[in-house]
Amino acid sequence: MEDRPFKIFVVEDDDWYNRLLVHTLGLNPDYVIRSFFSGKECLASLHEKPDVVTLDYRLPDTTGLEVLKEIKNADPDIQVILISEQSDIETVVDLLKFGAYDYIVKSKDIKERLLNTIQNIRQGLGFRKEIRALKKEVQQKYDFQSSIIGESEPIKKVFERIKKAIETNITVTVTGETGTGKELVAKAIHYNSPRRDNKFVPVNVAAIPGELIESEMFGHEKGAFTGAGYRRIGKFEEADHGTLFLDEIGEMDAAFQAKLLRAIQEKEFTRIGSNDPVKSDCRIIVATNKNLSAEVKNGSFRKDLYYRLLGLPIELPPLRERGKDVLILARYFMSNFCKENEMEEKYLSEGAQKKLLTYSFPGNIRELKSVVELAAALTASDQIESRDILFDNDDPLPELLNDEMTLRDYDRRIIRAYLTKFNNNQKSVAEKLDISVSTIYRILKEEDEAQ
Repeated sequence: MEDRPFKIFVVEDDDWYNRLLVHTLGLNPDYVIRSFFSGKECLASLHEKPDVVTLDYRLPDTTGLEVLKEIKNADPDIQVILISEQSDIETVVDLLKFGAYDYIVKSKDIKERLLNTIQNIRQGLGFRKEIRALKKEVQQKYDFQSSIIGESEPIKKVFERIKKAIETNITVTVTGETGTGKELVAKAIHYNSPRRDNKFVPVNVAAIPGELIESEMFGHEKGAFTGAGYRRIGKFEEADHGTLFLDEIGEMDAAFQAKLLRAIQEKEFTRIGSNDPVKSDCRIIVATNKNLSAEVKNGSFRKDLYYRLLGLPIELPPLRERGKDVLILARYFMSNFCKENEMEEKYLSEGAQKKLLTYSFPGNIRELKSVVELAAALTASDQIESRDILFDNDDPLPELLNDEMTLRDYDRRIIRAYLTKFNNNQKSVAEKLDISVSTIYRILKEEDEAQ
């Protein structure tokens, strides 16, 4: 887990106790121990970047508190354990306030206590490294010029708007048809903004019943209503210092819109069952496939909330208006699918490319991804032909008949294709083909036995 030795500084002016601590910690071969008898010596060696410092509270040249402050000023990531002969609650509180990890009283069980504390610090250090690595990976994943694929003029305009959104903390409204990638844009903004180290909290507003949305967004106290057996933190509180993404905002319950407006304006809200306001500094990004201006005119969306949310608008173009981006995206999805499924790389024939470019894609990018992955699964060669590209309104029968297979072979091929399309969910396939799950099982079993 560590990429360098785990280094511990022991600062203790009593020679016998210093040797005791060094010996105790040195029993673990993974630890590198350095011993000091004064605070000045320790501070002069901080460039060696210890992971932990065990620090005697009473030193000949200074106090443990002063050394603690100097260590934390030099490197806040260094964990400091204060060791003292006596327990003074006020002293302990001050030390913890200035960043001490723990305060241990010199006693007969100090060895066990110290080793446990060091082990907890080491585990926490490993977790922090993993979290930093994951955050870096996520930030790279949502570098918008590599995660949002395309070279067309409409998508270049989207890039320009995303850059503006990253530079400020303005509320963003992302509009576009279903499947155009609205959440991907919201994530790209968040993970490239100063809030990147805090949470991105997505909420599908359309999926929350009107009677539950206040609890979902603001949380509730224990006993606030029947079934509220514990305090619940709402999405606003969860997104504090991060980004709250409200998808399908046009579907929000009308009764809750006024409360949402106040929470956004005041940057505070009240949990259900409480009178105490809770502060939340979260950035708001909303998305919708509706025309919110029209929704305001017909009375289903509040005008004041509309103007408060509008902020910086980003309109995502439908795939049919993005020209050859269709082929760029198709190759990207196909390559990823082949890698994930350990398949040989596949290519689009000229006929397949033409078929993709002449289709309107009502389901946009989401539909293209599904179509390309199905084509990659169906074809037996390294080249995807026009007949492998199947749309919902396609009749695949004429193409299939060219293969001159038996009826049973056709059954197997169709079932295999549908299993791929529906992620091996036999129940869904059975419903789509209007057959029983047992029929699917029997036909596939016959195929296995014949091989």
